Amino acid sequence: MTNNPWLDQYPEEVPHSYDYPRQNLAKFLVHSATAHPQHIALDFLGKKISYANLLESVYRFANALQSLGVRKGDRIAIMLPNCPQGVIAYYGTLLIGGIVVMTNPLYVPREIEHQLTDSGAKIIVTMDALVERVHKAMERRPLDYTIVTSMKDYLPFPKNVLYPIKAKKDGMAARIEYNERVLSFVSLLKNAADTPVEVSVDPEEDLALIQYTGGTTGFAKGVMLTHMNLVSNTIQAQLWCYRTKIAYEKYLAALPFFHVFGLTVLLNQAMYIAGTLILIPRFQIDDVLKTIHKKKPTVFPGAPTMYIAVIHHPEVGSFDLSSIQICVSGAAPLPLEVQERFEKITGGKLIEGYGLTEASPVTHANNIWEKRKQGSIGIPFPDTLARIVHPETGEELPIGEIGELVVKGPQVMKGYWNRPEENERTLRDGWLFTGDLARMDEEGFFYILDRRKDMIIAGGYNIYPREVEEVLFEHPDVEEAVVAGVKDPYRGENVKAYIVLRKGSNVTEQELKSWCKERLAVYKVPKIYEFRESLPKTLVGKVLRRKLIDEENEKLVNQSKVDL
Repeated sequence: MTNNPWLDQYPEEVPHSYDYPRQNLAKFLVHSATAHPQHIALDFLGKKISYANLLESVYRFANALQSLGVRKGDRIAIMLPNCPQGVIAYYGTLLIGGIVVMTNPLYVPREIEHQLTDSGAKIIVTMDALVERVHKAMERRPLDYTIVTSMKDYLPFPKNVLYPIKAKKDGMAARIEYNERVLSFVSLLKNAADTPVEVSVDPEEDLALIQYTGGTTGFAKGVMLTHMNLVSNTIQAQLWCYRTKIAYEKYLAALPFFHVFGLTVLLNQAMYIAGTLILIPRFQIDDVLKTIHKKKPTVFPGAPTMYIAVIHHPEVGSFDLSSIQICVSGAAPLPLEVQERFEKITGGKLIEGYGLTEASPVTHANNIWEKRKQGSIGIPFPDTLARIVHPETGEELPIGEIGELVVKGPQVMKGYWNRPEENERTLRDGWLFTGDLARMDEEGFFYILDRRKDMIIAGGYNIYPREVEEVLFEHPDVEEAVVAGVKDPYRGENVKAYIVLRKGSNVTEQELKSWCKERLAVYKVPKIYEFRESLPKTLVGKVLRRKLIDEENEKLVNQSKVDL
């Protein structure tokens, strides 16, 4: 694209381009610990760890890995909630040139086996309560070592003493038999040297992370992200948040670090500017509101469901949320009503951004303090190009037309792990084909209409679920809504809405249909409505539309069996 209209929308403070340091990603921590050794890096349920102490633990972990025979390029899996052990294992692995494989603690054995076998991980760092699941998953290909920790290991007194009682009550208690292959995280650190260690890496070629994508269709693919991919995306995100101050900001870390969004905009970004990470191991709205009230975080990246939980909490008015200045929403569309109510309650700014695992992940965001547009994902980050192309031919389309969004920039992945045919399909001349249908307006703001595979075709009309969902969200009785296409023998597909109502609401299907008819073309109005207590979601809060579609397909299969 010869003309990049979005550059005219940049605030004066944000550069169009930047010279990103070619370095190991873990240098963010090393530099901050050198400049601000006594500043608090982590606050874990009241246990505070300074930058100097964190770096010492990271060096100990790095030396421990080397003593276990780990060498540059070896894959180390980390399967933990947000806790100090995860941060230590992450940066310790990076310092010795290892490749981190972030693994979701909610995974079942089948998913764990696929991810660890596909990546060739030699070691996993995990919680005591998850060890049995890991062993079951890896029966056919045992790991070299399982490094085991417990939540109580980094809890402050008296929580550390009380935790085993709570774990037993919650069915999370675990008895671990340590041996030469099952090692204690705490003992490993205690017995290791704290001498600085850093193995030389080629930042543009060497991998820092293999991050597995959602895998809603078939098994997940491993995205190869280099040190430079993650260094540049962390700095791009920081350039966007130009009012943040070094060694001052407090980040509410409710997004999990095993998701690349949380990894970049929370963990890496906080370490880059010597911020304090307030670690939230599990998102529970009552605890989150109490934490904001007490700890006063200034930055709160999240998913729309997190902000929805805040604004709909019956006692939200009794908490002081005024410390929050910046919130970047990702992982799913942000309804306008949620944005407006959240900003009114907190006084902070909540903007929608866009990204995907293959881009480390952020490529677009709305301006935080300057011009932004309703329903838009914003404009491309510094050094990021974006265009709309014909999904089949790849030819660039005129402004305003709908096509596939493609992006190019220093944050775009090296490729998929051991998937050369996927790389050819997804990466072309440095351009990443996102699979998302979008359009760009004349000022360079981009609008996502939907994933290509999520588009509904009913009676020959193209219908974008997001457009219908926005209308449903505007209804005062609707708390959450998702729209999907369900098979129909006559129209091809019908529009079906899955609705979660606000507590105490008794709105009917007919009332919702009338609401939609006033605001949408008749062919876009949902034909079927299903009221639910909740919607299936990922841990990041992204609604699993594909799971709902699979449920519908299963119903059809079962019905056809009955008919036979």
